[in-house]
Amino acid sequence: MGVKCATITPDAERVTEYKLKKAWPSPNGQIRSILDGTVFRKPILVKNITPAVRSWKKPIILGRHAYGDLYRGVELMVDQPGKVEIVYTPEKGQERRLLLHDFKGPGVVMGIHNLEKSIRSFARACITCALSEKVDLWFSVKDTISKIYHAYFKNVFAAETQARRAEFEQAGVGYRYMLIDDAAAQAMKHEGGFLWALSNYDGDVFSDVVASGFGSLGMMTSVLVSPDGKFEFEAAHGTVRRHYYEHLKGHPTSTNSVASIFAWTGGIKKRGELDATPAVTAFGEKIEKAVIGCIEDGTVTKDLVPLMDPRPIGHQSTEGFIGAVAAKLKTMM
Repeated sequence: MGVKCATITPDAERVTEYKLKKAWPSPNGQIRSILDGTVFRKPILVKNITPAVRSWKKPIILGRHAYGDLYRGVELMVDQPGKVEIVYTPEKGQERRLLLHDFKGPGVVMGIHNLEKSIRSFARACITCALSEKVDLWFSVKDTISKIYHAYFKNVFAAETQARRAEFEQAGVGYRYMLIDDAAAQAMKHEGGFLWALSNYDGDVFSDVVASGFGSLGMMTSVLVSPDGKFEFEAAHGTVRRHYYEHLKGHPTSTNSVASIFAWTGGIKKRGELDATPAVTAFGEKIEKAVIGCIEDGTVTKDLVPLMDPRPIGHQSTEGFIGAVAAKLKTMM
């Protein structure tokens, strides 16, 4: 079990700012690739924050594939006319070539890949999670356009769900495959209460959409689960860059720390579960209740104020909110 703080994926500005050798790839992408895990994200619901999407009444759990696609892609700048090809050289057999594009001028290209093993473990993890939560499982890609790459995902999910059909029936939940655009439209009208399995990039996008729809990225749990039973808990959001620079200037900030707190409580609870130490698990649960209790009492950071009904008169600083949680926790111990 591990807990990971928010990381920095450097852009051109940060290469200069931190004197980096290059714009290194996403550290999250590297960790996820090494663990070959699936990221599950779930909104943290409180009574006095109404979802922006009126139909959402139950949590929507996002299962994001955590390997490949854009996050393991290779890119090339084309600066003059020429052909770009995909070349497959098998260990045995004949070489195969596929023309990507015959460039007549400048442009850009990208190559992405995925692995059968990773796709299958992703499908199995999502199925296991849906059965555990007793919610319907949705899966969506764009196989009408990507008739090989995305269709491969679709076929793996179909085979894995069919193999566990009896478990689905026993749990009283179903499986649906939809095109990604259709699923996005239907999700907006659905009451929630389902697990939405998504490819790496789609999961990156829609986890933020769902988080914002339920309230805030700061009100979302996130855990990476590997096929061999490793758990990495993290905040669903990245670094809060603007607040960090204000902090360096000595200015007060009001940064929502709920997702970071829940990353630690998730890790604490899982550690207690793995070690069979219920007191440890109970401690993590009490911290979470203290956080939710503060929010429902109107003690919040600035980002949550516009989302609440009734709206609090003021808001807490970053440190003030954490202090309020600590004070409430003390009364519960």
